[in-house]
Amino acid sequence: MMKGQARSAAQANVRGLRHTIVYLALVLPLLLGLAACSGLGTGATAQQPTTAAPAPAPTSPSVAASPNDFSAAIRDVAQQVRPAVVQITNEQVRFDSFTNQPFTVPAGVGTGVIYDDQGHILTNNHVIAGAQQLTVALPDNENVYAATLVGADPYTDLAVLKIDGQNLPMARLGDAQKLQVGDWVVAIGNALGLPGGPTVTTGVVSALGRTVQEPGENGGAGPYLFDTVQTDAAINPGNSGGPLINLQDQVIGINTLVATQAEPGVPAQGIGFAISIATAKEIADQLVETGRASHPYIGVQQLPLNPLIASRLGTKVKSGVVVVSVGEGTPAAAAGLQPRDIITEIDGVAVADDAAFAKIINSHKPGDTIDLTVVRGEQTIHIKATLAERPAPAS
Repeated sequence: MMKGQARSAAQANVRGLRHTIVYLALVLPLLLGLAACSGLGTGATAQQPTTAAPAPAPTSPSVAASPNDFSAAIRDVAQQVRPAVVQITNEQVRFDSFTNQPFTVPAGVGTGVIYDDQGHILTNNHVIAGAQQLTVALPDNENVYAATLVGADPYTDLAVLKIDGQNLPMARLGDAQKLQVGDWVVAIGNALGLPGGPTVTTGVVSALGRTVQEPGENGGAGPYLFDTVQTDAAINPGNSGGPLINLQDQVIGINTLVATQAEPGVPAQGIGFAISIATAKEIADQLVETGRASHPYIGVQQLPLNPLIASRLGTKVKSGVVVVSVGEGTPAAAAGLQPRDIITEIDGVAVADDAAFAKIINSHKPGDTIDLTVVRGEQTIHIKATLAERPAPAS
């Protein structure tokens, strides 16, 4: 499968439920016919949510804004932020089947947002993955730039590009900690790669602090994204890397995934996920400073404990993760972890499943020492492990 494209549906894990999700980057052939478009996404609950008519945005606990005020607020967001929302074209080298000569073709289209006066652009890693060249177009379609990849982080699905230009528009970054469920938000992105500039849609913050797992290569499981913002704003292929914005014209998330199915044959609607700007800004700062992002690493492969696995292991433990393998030379190996160990707590915090395990590890920094509560056979033991820096993924 070609990197940087919208990927085919893969099973993902959102708080323990199974859902069909895909990225929001646009496969180039979608530009040729809208009928070819398919869903995107990351998960939701197994039940299809009911949809209520949106209420006018309140300006105070007792005074509601008029529809005209609401429309004006949305227009202001579009006018202020849309000029800084760019279309990113991922160009890759192919070889002519007859002459074997190389040539460059557009492989996929996504979105990014200019967020500072240096021309830095925040987007998703899967938008730019595999590119030999990156082209950035501003919404006016008159300014097209060759972009430089500053750095990319597949573990958080974020990347930073840079373009050189004069008087570039830029969007302001907001404070994700001020978000509340029910806040109105605006999504801007190059949905379906439609000509005429980015598409603007509206919705609300449906939930905060979601953990979602991205689709991986060849239908496997990808990395977990933590503390994402769930929204019902309409987002489509081509929106990957585009901003989710509050009504104060501030970017509060980077649109990344949406749900397509709650289960086979049961479509999901209005369930999208954006990487919180708090996460995105921290990673972007590291990428700009060093070209890479640092993540903690323990070095095990694990599975969530379930009744079947517990029965096979002969344990009465109800929750935790089971160590499947321990990497050679890893912090886990140095600490003495073994296959079949059941990790039930880290630093006294219960480990409910592999998502919780990954989130707790990710909350630390390389060099931190953690205390693992481990069930090994009939014994419960404590093992201390010093986390290392996660190695770069194999190219």
